[in-house]
Order: sequence, then C-alpha cells, then structure tokens
Amino acid sequence: MNIQQRKTQDGKVSYRVQVRLKGYPPQTATFDRKTDAKRWAQSTESAIRDGRYFPTSEARRHTLSELIERYLPRIRKQIKTSDARERHLTRWKSELGYFTLADITPVLIADIRDKLLDEKTKRGTPRSPATVVRYLASLSHAFTYAVKECGWVEANPVLRVSKPKEPRGRDRFLSNDERGRLLATCRESSNPCLYPIVLLALSTGMRQGEIMNLRWSDVDLQKDQITLHETKNDEKRVVPLIHGARNEIHKLSEEKRLDSPLLFPSKGPRSGKRRQGTTITKPMDLRFPFLKALRTAEIEDFRFHDLRHSAASELAMNGATPSEIAQVLGHKTFQMVKRYAHLSNEHTRKVLVSMNEKVFG
Repeated sequence: MNIQQRKTQDGKVSYRVQVRLKGYPPQTATFDRKTDAKRWAQSTESAIRDGRYFPTSEARRHTLSELIERYLPRIRKQIKTSDARERHLTRWKSELGYFTLADITPVLIADIRDKLLDEKTKRGTPRSPATVVRYLASLSHAFTYAVKECGWVEANPVLRVSKPKEPRGRDRFLSNDERGRLLATCRESSNPCLYPIVLLALSTGMRQGEIMNLRWSDVDLQKDQITLHETKNDEKRVVPLIHGARNEIHKLSEEKRLDSPLLFPSKGPRSGKRRQGTTITKPMDLRFPFLKALRTAEIEDFRFHDLRHSAASELAMNGATPSEIAQVLGHKTFQMVKRYAHLSNEHTRKVLVSMNEKVFG
C-alpha cells in the first residue's frame, strides 16, 4: 500500500493510494481524506487476497452524476475553457447521469452524440460536428479522471465512440481591395478602438481573445513587443509590434484609462453607478462595431477569426515557410497551416518564373 499526498494550485489536498500485490494489476484511487484512502486500501487488499475483488465493483458503486460532480471542481480554476466544459458535462449529466459508470457503454454515448447532431442550437441553427466533438472530449476528460485518479473504471468508453467528421477549415481571407476598404471603414468607426484592434489582428495573426484580453503589463513599448502569457495551447508567445500596429499601440498608451489594466476595456457601469476605485476587467464587446464595418465596407461571409487567416495567407504569399507561419500563429503542429500550402506554392512559382525570365530571357 502506497499513499501520496497531492496539493492543487488552489491549495486543495487529496490522497492518491495504490495497492500492489504480486500477480495482480495495481489498483489506484484518490480521496479527499487520508482515512478514507487507508480504509479503501485495506478493504481492497483484503478483497484481492480473498478473491472477492472485481474491477467492475467500483464502477457499479458510482453513477456518472457522481463522477461529474467530483470532477467539476478540479477544472473550474485550472482550465480556461472550463465554462464550456462545464456546460457540456451538465448536458451529459442530464442525459446519462443516473446510469452507473459500469452501464455507460459506447452505444449509449453514441446515441447522445447523434441526438446532439440532430438538435438545433438556441439560435435555431444546426449544431456543428465540431461542437459535438467538444462535447465528447469533455466527457472523455471526465472518464480519464475516473480511470487515473479515482480508480472507478478500468477504461474510457468514449475512446470507442466515433467522432463526427468535422468540415474542412475555412479558407476565407481578405483580398487587397477588401482589406483596404475594411481598414478605411474601421478608421471612420464611432468606436475608436476598432481600427487598432483590426489592424493588430491583420498584422500579427493574434486571436480575438488574445487581443481583447491584452493588459498593459503584457506590452513592452521599449522593445515594441507583446508577450502573450495565456494562449490556446498554454505556451507563452512573443508578438512583435511593427509599423501601423506599433504606432496605434503607442497612441493608445498615451490615452490609457486608469480604471482598467486592459488595452480595450468595456465602458463599465454608467459613471453615476460606478463605485469609486472600481477596476474594470471585462473587455469591450466588439461584435456590433465590427459587423457594422463589414456592412459598410460591403464585405460578405467574413468573421473576425478570418482576420487571422488573412494574416497567415499574407505570410504564405510573402514566402514564409509552414514552420514560420506556425510559429507566428502559435500552432504546435503544421496541421493547421496546411491550408496555406497552395499560397506558398504560388509564391514559389513566381520566384521560379522571375528567375527563368532573367536567366533564359
């Protein structure tokens, strides 16, 4: 018997216990109290010696609701996407929560997968395969926790469920003419932050969330660079500030608000309702100003995230390699930048044509 004390970032203590007997696979579980861990270890060891222990017994004792309730507190303070994951798990709990873990089969999970695919969202639009994949991923994370930390199940049933096929990623990016019209419209917007935000997205390829949550402590005006501490892949990234984007950030720094650490804070409550000393930590809502700018510039089928695609496409057409594009955008693999390969190929062709014309006339 081996008991290890563990402590999470928020100071919560748990006890991981492992029972190892020669000739039997190790059995592991995690408890909030050390006495519970010792009691489980002693009863499990005794059951194994007497031939009374079966791995499915733990799975019969706990329902999916119990697993989700135990798992949720661990993700709320640790995962940036905890709100979405909690929403997904709440749905799984409403559908299958009363089943014991032993009864949660791939067939049951697949039935709910198909139900999610057939449903419409609150907006009345079909739920996308990508969203259903995220629902499955949230449940899978919970079962992985049940296997590794709780010792309640031997295997993750979600791994045996086929994922819906996701559509190919969007390739929409701005043409030179569209880019000029959009920037001109943003410059004339009643929202003074719209132009620097869109320019920043086009010149750096930063995600909308990365831009809108920027703090002045992330910006180095001496080195003209931004340090992103919280990114989608949890890796710090340094983003250079160049030309127009650099100038706009320097202008903002001269007018930055004292009631918020953000570059682009929301207006907050009306001055009459705002308490003295209140710090605004919520970024502004850019949806309506951006949509209005698109309509004015007569640009169709375009989303804010497509500004990131536009930056990547310009990198490709200016000779950047897939490795360089991935580094700028903050991708761990080349999978996401493969869509720009044909643009790199076009650039390579132009270089070869230019060389051949000079050499061979």
